[in-house]
Amino acid sequence: MAQVWQHPFLNVFRHFKVDQWRRSTKEGDVATVMDKTLKCTVYRIRGSVSASNYIQLPKTSTQSLGLTGRYLYLLFRPLSTKHFVIHLDLSTKDSQVIRVSLSNLFKEFKSTATWLQFPYICEAGISRKDLIEVALPGARWTCLQLDLRELLLVYLNRHYSHLKSVRLCASLLVRNLYTSDLCFDPAVTVTKARRGNLPVTPMPREMAFPVPKGESWHDHYIHIRFPSSNWAAPSELVQRSCSPPEAVFARRVPQLLPPVAFSEARQDSVSPAVQMLGPTASCWAPSGLLPEDSLSCECSEVSIVGSPSSHSQEPSASVKPTDKHAAGSGLHAPVSKVAVLSTAPENVPKHESFLPDPVLRLKRVIGLGGHSTKWALWTKDGAAVVYPCHAVIVVLHVDTQEQSFFLGHTDKVSALALDGSNSLLASAQAQPPSVLRLWDFQTRGCLSLFRSPAHTICSLSFSRSGALLCCAGKDRHGKTMVVAWGTGQVGRGGEAIILAKVNTDVDIQAFEIAFFNEARMASCGRGNVRLWRLRGGSLRSCPVDLGERHALELTDLAFGQAQDSRTLYVCSRSGHILEIDHQRMAVRYIRRLLPTQTPGRPLPQKQSFGLGPGVAISSIGVSQAECAVGSEDGLLRLWPLDFSSVLLEAEHEGPISSVCFSPDGLRVLSTTTSGHLGFLDIPSREYSLLVRSHTAPVQALALECKRGQLATVSQDHTVRIWDLVTLQQLYDFESPEEAPCAVAFHPTQPAFFCGFSSGAIRSFSLDAPEALVEHRCHQGAVTGLATSPDGSLLFSACSQGTLVQYHCAASCCRVLRVEANVVCRDAHPSSCSLAVSGDGRLLAFVGPFKYMVTVRDAASLEDLLRVDVRTLDLASRRLDSAVAICFSPAPLSNLLVSTSSSKVVVLDSTSGHVARELSGVHPVAPHALALSQDVRFLLTAADRAIRVWDYLTQAKPSCQVYIGHSEPVQAVAFTPDQQHLLSVGDAIFLWDILTSPEKSPPGSVQDAPGAPPTSEAGPNAGQLEGLEGAVSGASGLPQQQGPVPSQAAPPQPSTCAGPSSEGDGTFFVSDEEGPSEESHGPRRLCQASGPPVLVQKEACGAGDGAGDGARGAQGTRRTKTQPTARPDSYTHFIARYKASVTAKVSSPPAEGKWLHLKAVVGYNGNGRANVIWRPDTGFFAYTCGCLVVVEDLHSGVQQHWLGHSTEISTLALSHDAQVLASAGCAGTASCCQVRLWDVPGGSCQQLLSPHRTAVQALAFSRDDRLLVTLGDYGDRILALWSMATCEVVSFTHLPEPVHGLAFSPWAAAELACVGQGALTLCFLQQHGADVSLQAHREPIPKAVGAGELTSLCYGAAPLLYCGSNAGQVCVWDTRARRCFLAWEADEGEIGVLLCSGSRLVSGSNTRRLRLWAVGAVPELRRTRSGARSSSVFMERELTLDGAIVSAVFHDSMDMGVVGTTAGTLWYVSWAEGTSTRLISGHRSKVNEVVFSPSESHCATCGDDGSVRVWSLASMELVIQFQVLNQSCLCLAWSPPSCRLPEQQRMAAGYSDGTLRVFSISRIAMELKMQPHVAALTAIAFSVDGQTIISGDKDGLVAVSRCCTGMTFHVLRDHQGAPISSIQSTSKEYVDFGVEGPDLWLAASRDQRVSIWASDWLQNCCELVDWLSFPAPTLTEAPDCPPPSLAAFCPWDRALVVWAGLGPHPEVVFYSLCQKQVVEKIPLPFFAVSLSLSPRARLMAIGFAERVLRLVDCVSGAAQDFAGHDDCVQLCRFAPSASLLFTAAHNEILVWEVTDC
Repeated sequence: MAQVWQHPFLNVFRHFKVDQWRRSTKEGDVATVMDKTLKCTVYRIRGSVSASNYIQLPKTSTQSLGLTGRYLYLLFRPLSTKHFVIHLDLSTKDSQVIRVSLSNLFKEFKSTATWLQFPYICEAGISRKDLIEVALPGARWTCLQLDLRELLLVYLNRHYSHLKSVRLCASLLVRNLYTSDLCFDPAVTVTKARRGNLPVTPMPREMAFPVPKGESWHDHYIHIRFPSSNWAAPSELVQRSCSPPEAVFARRVPQLLPPVAFSEARQDSVSPAVQMLGPTASCWAPSGLLPEDSLSCECSEVSIVGSPSSHSQEPSASVKPTDKHAAGSGLHAPVSKVAVLSTAPENVPKHESFLPDPVLRLKRVIGLGGHSTKWALWTKDGAAVVYPCHAVIVVLHVDTQEQSFFLGHTDKVSALALDGSNSLLASAQAQPPSVLRLWDFQTRGCLSLFRSPAHTICSLSFSRSGALLCCAGKDRHGKTMVVAWGTGQVGRGGEAIILAKVNTDVDIQAFEIAFFNEARMASCGRGNVRLWRLRGGSLRSCPVDLGERHALELTDLAFGQAQDSRTLYVCSRSGHILEIDHQRMAVRYIRRLLPTQTPGRPLPQKQSFGLGPGVAISSIGVSQAECAVGSEDGLLRLWPLDFSSVLLEAEHEGPISSVCFSPDGLRVLSTTTSGHLGFLDIPSREYSLLVRSHTAPVQALALECKRGQLATVSQDHTVRIWDLVTLQQLYDFESPEEAPCAVAFHPTQPAFFCGFSSGAIRSFSLDAPEALVEHRCHQGAVTGLATSPDGSLLFSACSQGTLVQYHCAASCCRVLRVEANVVCRDAHPSSCSLAVSGDGRLLAFVGPFKYMVTVRDAASLEDLLRVDVRTLDLASRRLDSAVAICFSPAPLSNLLVSTSSSKVVVLDSTSGHVARELSGVHPVAPHALALSQDVRFLLTAADRAIRVWDYLTQAKPSCQVYIGHSEPVQAVAFTPDQQHLLSVGDAIFLWDILTSPEKSPPGSVQDAPGAPPTSEAGPNAGQLEGLEGAVSGASGLPQQQGPVPSQAAPPQPSTCAGPSSEGDGTFFVSDEEGPSEESHGPRRLCQASGPPVLVQKEACGAGDGAGDGARGAQGTRRTKTQPTARPDSYTHFIARYKASVTAKVSSPPAEGKWLHLKAVVGYNGNGRANVIWRPDTGFFAYTCGCLVVVEDLHSGVQQHWLGHSTEISTLALSHDAQVLASAGCAGTASCCQVRLWDVPGGSCQQLLSPHRTAVQALAFSRDDRLLVTLGDYGDRILALWSMATCEVVSFTHLPEPVHGLAFSPWAAAELACVGQGALTLCFLQQHGADVSLQAHREPIPKAVGAGELTSLCYGAAPLLYCGSNAGQVCVWDTRARRCFLAWEADEGEIGVLLCSGSRLVSGSNTRRLRLWAVGAVPELRRTRSGARSSSVFMERELTLDGAIVSAVFHDSMDMGVVGTTAGTLWYVSWAEGTSTRLISGHRSKVNEVVFSPSESHCATCGDDGSVRVWSLASMELVIQFQVLNQSCLCLAWSPPSCRLPEQQRMAAGYSDGTLRVFSISRIAMELKMQPHVAALTAIAFSVDGQTIISGDKDGLVAVSRCCTGMTFHVLRDHQGAPISSIQSTSKEYVDFGVEGPDLWLAASRDQRVSIWASDWLQNCCELVDWLSFPAPTLTEAPDCPPPSLAAFCPWDRALVVWAGLGPHPEVVFYSLCQKQVVEKIPLPFFAVSLSLSPRARLMAIGFAERVLRLVDCVSGAAQDFAGHDDCVQLCRFAPSASLLFTAAHNEILVWEVTDC
C-alpha cells in the first residue's frame, strides 16, 4: 500500500515543495526563470563548478525520498557549450546504495560495485531531411526516461528498491522530476491516443511539453529512454514511435553510452548505445529499403540482374537480396500480378508486351559521397577512379569520362578499399548493422556478402595482396572495434573468415595496413596513434607516446612509400603533421601548417611551419617523393618529404575531405565536402575537375529540348544547369536564404523559371548573365511549375492553394490571373503537381481538395472538368486522394492520376470517364509519373523504386522494378530523344532505354495519324556543337558567367519587368505592367566554376579580393553583381509592393467636403531619411504612405500635405527651412515625382519628374541654390536642379548604384557619394550657364576591409565620415582624398551617420544607435601619426525596435528624433540615456478598428499580432496586447450593454484558430480558447455581451461563452468559403416570426449571407433568411476577388446592405420584411470595405483602387477622397458618426465627418 499514493505518477518538485526549499536544498547560482519554449517557469542551475551549483532532494543525505516508481522522468535542457552532472542515489532491496551519475563531462563508461558513470554525448546521425534546421542538442528540451529497475539489474545484477536522493548540478535548465510505474510516450497526447486507439500510454498533460499546432513533437524536443527495454538485441526489435516515418532517421541527438554485458566482472571496455524514441529510434524495416537477407512482397516476383535464376519476392517493408552475385546494370524485377481494370481506350489497340528484359541500364550518375565524401581511390593503372555515390559505387575512367557501376547496396556506402592488384574491392554499407560486400573488380560481380561484427564501419583497408581486410568502426554499443578478415579464398569461391576482432577504448578516425608487412597496421584518432599487429589469431596494439601532443585530434595517416622508409605520417585538425618512426614507435618530427598571414593576398608567397593557429588538415597522402595535404581551408598543398617549401597549391571551392596519390605518384586525387572530385596533374601543373554534384537530395528536374539541357533543384539551396550530352555542369544558382522547390524551362527561349520556398517565382536568362523578372504572387512555398508547349503561358501553384497564370511569350513575363484556394494545400513540391496537355489547351492540377482533380482551359482558366477520385472505387472502404498527375502525349491527351491507394487511373480529359486503371502499382502511393512520347512506357516512382510499365498492353501489363537510389525518388522524366530516362533523388541517374523508338510494336501511337515524329538524332545537333565549341579548360565548361541576383527580399505579387531597350542591363516599366521588381532573393547565379586554381610560387598575385566568388579555369573571379540587381544594402529604398492601382479622383470643392482628414496614425518605416526636425523653429515632418505629415510636437495637431499618389521615399529641407522636397515612387503609368513644398504655406510649388523608378536621396546645397536628386539602383541617375528655375542643370548616368550623397557644408561646389567599393567626390564646374560635375573615385583601402560604403556625413572641415556594410566607420580627408582612420562601429551595416562638433551618431540594421566621441580625429589628420581606432570611443548606446533608417539631431547632439523600420519614431535623449516613443503604428496590415461604447477609446488589430488601444482624443497609444508569431485578423469590443469598466472586454481572433478575450480595466488576458482549427476571419459579441460569435476561413461559425470559454454551438452552413463578416444587433424593433432577442448575420466569400435570430441563453438559433447573390462569369471576374460585405442598416434594421463580387459593382439593399432587393447603388469599382453611419444616412466605401467614397443614401450624391497609399481595406464609422477611420495596409487615417 505504500506505493499507491505514488500512482499513476508523482510530481517530485510539487510533492517536496521545492519552491519553499524546506525539504530540498539549493547551492550556488540557482534561480527561477521563464522559458519561452515551454511557456512556464523553470529552474536554471549554472556556474563554472558543477559541484558548487546544484539542487538536491531531499535536504540532507540522511533523509530518503522513498520513491518506488520504476521510471524516473527528468525534463531538462542542457545549457549550450556547458557541462552538467546528474547524480541519482538508488537503494537496492538488500539496502545497498548505488550512485548513478550522468554527465557530458564523462568520456567513457565506468563502473564499480557502488557507482555507475554514464557519458552523455552527442553523435551525428544521417539526416534524411532538414539537416540544416536541426537544433543542437543543447538548445532543445529533453525528456530523459530512466528505467531504474533495469539499470541496476542489467549493469550490477541488483534489485531496485527505491530512489533515495537526486542532485542536479550545473549547468542546465530543469522543469520537473516525475516518477511512475508506467512507461509514457511523450510524443502522444491523451486525445491522440484515444482517437487513434493507440497501444501506448500517453504522456499526462501535466508532464507534456507544448507542441505548436500541426507540428511534430520530435521536431522540437528529444526523448531518451535508457536503458532500452530491448538492450540486448536492439537490432531485432522495432520501437514504436508516433513521429512520421521520415523523422526516424537522423537528428543530432544526445546519447548515453553504457556497457553491454552483465556485471560479473568490470565492463570498462564495452559500451552499448541507448535506443532513442521518435526521431532517434532506428526503424529496422522502413518501407522500400533493400537490406541484405531476403526479399518479401505480397504479389510480385523479383529477380536480380545478372542472376536470372534467383527469384524471391519484392518487399513491402524489408527487402534483402539472397543472391551473393548480384550485379549488372541495376536491380529490377518484372512484376506480373497486377490488377488492371481496362475499358479499351480509343486509338490504342491491344497487343502483347514488347518490353525487353531488362529495359533499363544505368548509364551515368551525377553525385559524390552521400555518407561522406572522403572515399575516392585510384585504380592500379591510374586510368580510373573509384568512389561511392550514395548506394552506387562508380568507376570513372579519367580520359573517356565513361562510368561503370557496382550495384547491390541498398543504403549509402560508408567506406571503400581496393587491393593492390585491383582484383578485389571491399565496400561497407552505412545502415547499421553494417554489411560488407566483396566485389570482383574486373567483372563487377559481388563475390561475398556478410555482416560485420562492427555495427557501423568508418574505415576499410586492404592488404596489398588482397588476402587481409581490416575495418574499424563501432559496435552496437558505441564501442570502437577493429576486425580483421582473411579474404584470400574469396576469389576462388570461398568466404571471408574473421581472423581477429578486438574492442578498444580509443578513438579511431583512420586505419591502414602497411604495404610492406601485411601483419602490421596503424591507426589514429582523437589523442592517439596506435601501431597494430596481427599474430596468432589476435590483434594487439601499442600506443605511440605523443608527449605534449596527446590532446591532438588526429584525422588521417599514411605510410611512407619508399621501400626503406620507416616513417608514418599523421595529420591533425589543428594543423600538426607528425612524422613517426613506426619501428621505434617514437615521434621524429612535429610540424604545424599555418594559415595565410597576409590578408590582402589570396595565397602567401611562402608557407612555413611554426607557432600560431594552424590550418585544419583533413587528409594526407604520401608518394615516394612528395606529400599531399588537404585542409579545410580548401587548399591542396604539395610538399617535398622534408617539408622545406610548398611545391604546388590548388584552391578548391570547399573544404577538402580526402587526397590520394596515383600509383605512379604523378597525380593527386582530391574530394571536397561541397561535392567536387578532381585531380592535380603534377608534371603539367593542371587541375582537372571530374565530378560536380549536389550535396543534398534533388527535389525536381526540368528538361530543355533545343539546347539539350537539364535543370535540377536541391535541398542544398542550389539550382544547377547540366548539359545532357556531357552531363557537365553549366551554371550554378545558389540561394542561401530560400530553398528552390520547382523548376521549368521556357520551351522556346533560353530561359528558365524557378519557384522558391518563399513563394517567389524568378526567371533567368541562359544567354546573358542577368535575372529577367521576379513575381511574388504566392504566400507559400511553390509546389509546381508548368509551361505551355508554345511557351506563351506559365503556371505556378503554391502550398497555400494559389494558382497563378503568367504570359511569358515576350521577354517580359507578366501576371495574367491569380486565383486563391484552387490548388490542394497538402501538395508537396513536385514536377507532377501541375500538368499542361501536349496541345497546350488544358491545365490539370489536384485541387481544391486532395481528392479532387480539376481540368481547366489553359488560356481562360475556365473550369472544364472536376473528378472526385473518391468515387472511382465505390467498393473501397478507404477514401482515396490524388497524388500526382500527367497528360498523355497529343493527340490522346488522356489524364493519368496516381492515387493514395497505389493506383494509376487513366481519365478521359474531356468527359472524365475512367478509360483504364492500374491497381497496386507500388507498395506506397506513386508520387511521380512520366509517359513516353510514343505512349509505350509508363514510369512510376514511389519511395526508392522506379517501375517501367508496358503501357500499351491492356490486359495485365508487365512492369520492371529498378532500385538504385538510397533515398526516395523525387522525379522521373524521359529525355527529349526518348532514348534515356532520368531519375532524381539522392543523386541524378541517367538510364539507357534498351529499345529504340523506331521499333515500336504495331498499333502504337507512332502509327496513328497525327502522331509526333520520333527523334532519331537526339537534341538539336547544331546547338550542341555550339556549346561544345564554347568550352575551355580541363573541365570543358563555358567561359561566360551566369546571372548574379542580389540577396535582399523583394516585394510581393504580380509585378512585370523586362530588360530595357537601351541595352545597358537596366529594367524599364511599361505603362500597362507596373513597376519593375528584380530578383533579390538568392545570393548568386553563376556559371559553373572551373576546377580549383593552381598557384605556383612565382605566379602569386594580389587578386581582386573577391574571395567568395566563383573561380574559372584560369583563376578568374566571378563577375560583379549586375547593376540592375538591388545592392545588398538595407539603406537602399525599395517601395513596399502594392497590388492595387491608383484611380483618378475628382476631389470635391473644399467648402463642400463631407470629410476632413484629421489625423494619421503611423510612420513609414520603409522610407529612408524621411524625418525632418528643426529644433530652432519647431518644424517637425515625416511621411506616412503618400502623405507628408507636419505635426506640432506640443499640441499634436497635424497638417497633411496631399499631392503624391505613391509611397514617399525620402525628404529634404532647405537650410533656410523655407522649402521641403519630397520624393515619391514611380506609379503604374508615370515616373516618380519630386514635389517642392512651401513650408510656411504648406502648398506644393513645383513638380519635378527626374527619375523612372524611385529617388534614393535628396540634398540641398549649402546656399540652397541647388537641389540634387539621386535615383535608386534601377535608375542610377544623378540630377542637379537649379532652385531658381527648377530646371535640370546637370544630368549624370552612374555606372553603378549609389547608396547616399551629401553636399559639403563648407564648400557649395563639393558633393560626396558612397556606393560599391569606393567614395566619389564630385566638384561642380560652372561655365556661364552650364554646370558640369567632375568626379574623382577613390577606392576603399583594403585595410578597411569593407565592400561597400552605405552612409556618409560631413564633420569638421575637411573630414568626411562614411559607414560601411561591414560595420566600419572610415574617416576621409576630402582635400587629400585619402582615408586615414577606420574603426569597427557595429556588427551590421551602418545606414545612418550624423556628425556635429566632436560627436558622431551611428545607426545600423542591428537596431543599435551609438554616440561616439570623435574630438581627436581632426588632430590625427593634421599630425598624420597615431591614427588608431582607440582614438575614438563610444559614449552611449541605445537599442531600438528596428533597423535605423532616419535620424535628425540637435546641433549639440544631445537630443534627436530617430525612425526605425518598425514604423516608430523615437525621441532620443543622450543626456538621460532614454528613448521615448513619439509616433508608432502597426508593423504590417491593419485588419480591424473597433470602438468603446463611450467612444473614449478605439482599438486596432493587425497582421503583426498586436491589439492596440488608442485614446480617441489624442490618438496616443494607451494599451498594447501582443501575441508572437500569429496574426490578429478580427476584433470586437463588448457592446453598449456592458458599460461598467469591469465589463469592458475585447475579443480577438488569430490566425492559429485561437480566440482571446482581453480585459480593458485589468489590462490582462482573461480567457484563451480555440473554437476553430482554421484562422478566424470575423468575430462579434451578442447584444448582451455574454456570447461571442466567430467565423473562420473554412466557413465554420462557432458560438462560445465569454465566461467559460466553452463553444456550445457550431454552424456549418457556409462551410467551404471563408467567413468575411459577422454582425449582431437587437431584434426588438422588428418581428420576423422567430424567437430570440438577437438578430445576427454572417457573410461568406461565395456571395452568400445568412441572417439568424437567436436566444443564446436558451441555446436557440433559427434561420431568418438566406441570401445568395449572383457571381460574374469567369471572364469578367477580377484577378483578386473582393470580399463579401454585409451589414444591418443602422437607420432601418430590417434592411441588409451587401456589397461584393457580382455582375456589376454595386451596393444592394435587401429588405428582410419584403424578402426582396429594394435599392441598388452603382459603384465605379468593386468594394473591399464598407461602413454605414449610425447618425446620418451616409455610407463609406473603400476600393482597391486607393479611393474612399462617401455616399449619401438619400440623394445618391457621392464624394471621392484620395490620400491612401494602397487598397482601402478598412473603413469604420465611430458610434457617434463624427469620425471615420480608414486603413490602407498599416496606415490609419482619421477623418472628421462634417454636417452635410
